[in-house]
Amino acid sequence: MRFILFLALVSITFSMKAAEPAPVLRVLCYNIHYGQGMDGKYDLERLAKVITAAKPDLVALQEVDVVVRRSGQVHQAQKLGELTGMAVRFGPTQHYEGGLYGNAILTRLPILDELIHPLPYTEATPERQTYPRGAIALKVQAPDGQPLRFISTHFQHNLPEDRVAQAKAVNQLFAAEGDTLRTILAGDFNATPEAEPITILTERWTHALDAEKAPSSPSVQPRARIDYIFYRPQTRFRLLSSEVIPDAMASDHRPVLATFEILTQ
Repeated sequence: MRFILFLALVSITFSMKAAEPAPVLRVLCYNIHYGQGMDGKYDLERLAKVITAAKPDLVALQEVDVVVRRSGQVHQAQKLGELTGMAVRFGPTQHYEGGLYGNAILTRLPILDELIHPLPYTEATPERQTYPRGAIALKVQAPDGQPLRFISTHFQHNLPEDRVAQAKAVNQLFAAEGDTLRTILAGDFNATPEAEPITILTERWTHALDAEKAPSSPSVQPRARIDYIFYRPQTRFRLLSSEVIPDAMASDHRPVLATFEILTQ
């Protein structure tokens, strides 16, 4: 009788575990325009409110200033971490006005590892201004206890050939054959959904694009979708929702939010 009761308890426990919902992950991508809103004011508190309202677990930031003169020599990455209550890592891509400029990541998840990768770009000339580009990648512990890689990047704004080269480099760095680590890639890719860099990325990534392909730039009367979230392998995620958040003031871009279920193998 005791043995039968034991088997029944084991069966109930197994059924309860099997019925547990998959962990959910909320991911935000936001080009913050070095803290400057559409009213010309540098206001990190305003940006932090937009970020916090989205309730993200991971945030990819682009155009982040660290002690740069134009934005008051504030360590913007550190300050946004404090204002949102999230851990932060900064990935500089260049020196600028006495400080550094680049990408950053905010996270509520434990950080396991950090890497900063330069991306290929064409150097500036007197006739044409370009900027060094890069990607910051964190390995974090996902809600299911397993590792997950999260990347923030920003492609060249004015050279299509640079964006193509950068897309190929991202595939080689983070989506090579045999690389099975669950990965989410987010950034300002300066390319519309049909453009070649996005086509190159979708050869190895799944695009968390809303059906409407809502524009994200500029934030006031937006005309183009250039900010995206991608993920791989497809079998480890279920996209629950994807949207462009309609904030028109805090930055010259609108943030993009995607919500995933994390699937077991």
